[in-house]
Amino acid sequence: HFPAAPRQAGLMRAIRVSEFGAPAVLRLCSDVTVPQPGHRQVLIRVHACGVNPVETYIRAGTYARKPTLPYTPGTDVAGVVETVGEGVSAVKTGDRVFTTATVSGGYAEYAVAADDCVHKLPDALDFTQGAAIGVPYFTAYRALVHKAHAKPGETALIHGASGGVGVAACQLSRALGLRVLGTAGTPEGMKLVLNNGAHLAFNHREEGHTDKIMEATEGRGIDVIVEMLSNVNLSKDLQMLGYGGRVTIVGSRGPIEINPRDTMAKESSIMGVALFFATPEEQRECAAQLYAGMEAGWLRPVVGSQYPLDKAAQAHHDIIESPGAAGKMVLTM
Repeated sequence: HFPAAPRQAGLMRAIRVSEFGAPAVLRLCSDVTVPQPGHRQVLIRVHACGVNPVETYIRAGTYARKPTLPYTPGTDVAGVVETVGEGVSAVKTGDRVFTTATVSGGYAEYAVAADDCVHKLPDALDFTQGAAIGVPYFTAYRALVHKAHAKPGETALIHGASGGVGVAACQLSRALGLRVLGTAGTPEGMKLVLNNGAHLAFNHREEGHTDKIMEATEGRGIDVIVEMLSNVNLSKDLQMLGYGGRVTIVGSRGPIEINPRDTMAKESSIMGVALFFATPEEQRECAAQLYAGMEAGWLRPVVGSQYPLDKAAQAHHDIIESPGAAGKMVLTM
């Protein structure tokens, strides 16, 4: 990286979206005003920002919530506190931090975030890892703990275990004392899954992989499924559940036909998961658990593809079209 040409004070580079549509609507602007932190807000010099599939749905205009145009995408930044607004006491200028949400958007050189969404980043984790915590780990926790109420000794199946949420769910499930089965779409992905908490890994592109998963449970079935691609897997998921099993829906890219009788046969549940609805208490609980994970060493984000800020459109294309994830995708500034 060459040092960037000195820019006019108070301006920054940021991705701006002025219309909903294909990845090409992600435009790099170099004369965006640096936002200023208001009451209980923090201004962060961004070093890295996580890319999550949900950001591609929002950008396409197909998601339940549409931001006001123009906007800058991105919730999961990691960087250094530049300045703090009034009433902020938890962090100070110079602190290394990561966020779980931003006010101004994370695909930018600076971002403003509410102080309760800003967390200190331990020295053991670099900025790209910091940018891989927010949505993936908070989603994994919400799915496994708040929704599925997973108990030690239960069996969890993480479908799409080599991506951002998948790796987080594997590490968290293992730490919670679950028996962890993970699927991935490539041999590299399967290796990654086994290195990050899964007891067994399966290739979901292989014919008959669901039979192998059932064999691994000795026919008892799965207690908790974390499902990233429901529109492909949900019908099969319901058939793989054990008695009282739960499927947590983390991602879906379209409709699917299921037989409701499959839920009667197991008295099973299908639960939607959306971080948006997490209460402040739930967020604090999750943050405390994740901090413990960083201290204990089991929470260690795996960073996959890294893209410079001007390649954001390419990143949005690749996260949806790639044959299989191997870690978390991040933008670097």
